[in-house]
Amino acid sequence: MLENIQNTQVLLLATVLLAACVAKLTVRSPVAWSAPEHVHGVPVPGRLRPGRHMNVGLAVTEGLLALALLVTSHVSVRVATTVAFAAATWAVGELRVHRPDAGCGCFGGLSEKRVGRRSVLRAALFTAAAVASLGAPHAGAEVLRQVPTQVALVFVVELALFAALSPELSVLARRGRLGRSRPATPCARRRSPLPETFATLYDSPAWLAAEDSITSAVPVDVWREGCWRFVVFPARLDGRDTEIVFAVSTAERDRTVRAARVPPPPPAQEPKDASPTLPVSSPLLDLH
Repeated sequence: MLENIQNTQVLLLATVLLAACVAKLTVRSPVAWSAPEHVHGVPVPGRLRPGRHMNVGLAVTEGLLALALLVTSHVSVRVATTVAFAAATWAVGELRVHRPDAGCGCFGGLSEKRVGRRSVLRAALFTAAAVASLGAPHAGAEVLRQVPTQVALVFVVELALFAALSPELSVLARRGRLGRSRPATPCARRRSPLPETFATLYDSPAWLAAEDSITSAVPVDVWREGCWRFVVFPARLDGRDTEIVFAVSTAERDRTVRAARVPPPPPAQEPKDASPTLPVSSPLLDLH
């Protein structure tokens, strides 16, 4: 029985490492780049950043460890796996203490939720499984060829526990629902009513920054071009009359607002020597 449990840990660890490898290589993180790269000088795994290849290197390392667990039972592979999971457990614990607002990135972009107790407990259990696998007599591929009933039962139970401790599953489900939803209408063809435009404008940082300078609540001009609706307001800046043009996105989601200051057009002036003339067809000529 003990031998079957140890062999099961080899399969479990190989499965987890392969899943982490694939997730890091395929799922890009949507979180802000302000999350820390290091905790006390130790790289934090799982962050995809522009121009950085650390995440790819971690993914390749995890993939190689998973393959090694499947093809060999050498103790060096088991020790390296144990050290890797122990380091990950320490890093996740440090993140929870020092950056509770950041995800751990353990499974790439799927690990976007803040680090909680479940993530720390999961990492600790994987470390315990790696310690238990040190005495496993068979490699993962050998266990797969035999698959005793006890191994299958323990493996299913441990996978269920792993799923229960993984907040990434809810993120994956949400992304799946979004992927099956109807595609967004192109912004240039989408109907964008004026109330929506003004609601987006008044909630934007661009409006808040210019609100005190605007001299009229009624815009002097409104028009639409492609994916933008332009709204012009009179304003007074630095003691001079001017106009502020707001460009409000007409997209279905993630609408943005931009602002630009432009001088008002000069008033039209008539020539000084010009005298008013009446056209021949003027009705004034018929008054006599």
